[in-house]
Amino acid sequence: MSGLAGVGLLLCFAIAGVAQKNPTPADAASTSVVKKAPLVKQIDLPGLRKALAVSGKPLLVNFWATWCDPCREEFPDLVKLDVEYKGKIDFITISIDELSEINRDVPQFLAEMNAAMPAYLLKAQDDDAAITFVSKEWTGGLPLTILYDPSGKQVYYRQGKVRLEVVRAEIDKLLKPANQISIQKE
Repeated sequence: MSGLAGVGLLLCFAIAGVAQKNPTPADAASTSVVKKAPLVKQIDLPGLRKALAVSGKPLLVNFWATWCDPCREEFPDLVKLDVEYKGKIDFITISIDELSEINRDVPQFLAEMNAAMPAYLLKAQDDDAAITFVSKEWTGGLPLTILYDPSGKQVYYRQGKVRLEVVRAEIDKLLKPANQISIQKE
């Protein structure tokens, strides 16, 4: 069996496994209300620059992919943060899945998670330039979560699954009235 045929066969088994785990829209309709898949907007490097521009509120950004198990595991916590801080912070997710997933797996997963935050799929001409733009520290590993203060300064950086209590504390620090903020020195 050629390598390509073997990959194709593996892909078929993977798709069959996913199909068995995930109900079809018809199955979901029989058991509950079908969730509308959120719109996922494609962005490139200029779009990424625009998406990461702060608007006077803290900005929480999560880079993820549907094929990344830690990303999928942490997503329920991200949805909790979005619900908890809705209107107080801006929160976006940026998938680095293949462009072919923009109308399929990415919105399907977001719908399953009840994710309501703006969602993007990054497809840059130069991946290294996009990674460097996001953070000089980032090697491209997923998941990646960054919190920016209202001026655009990075105040939290986590490559790997977020710890809900840690990111929540960082957001709360930014939301305290200015006269209650104390500077922590180590």
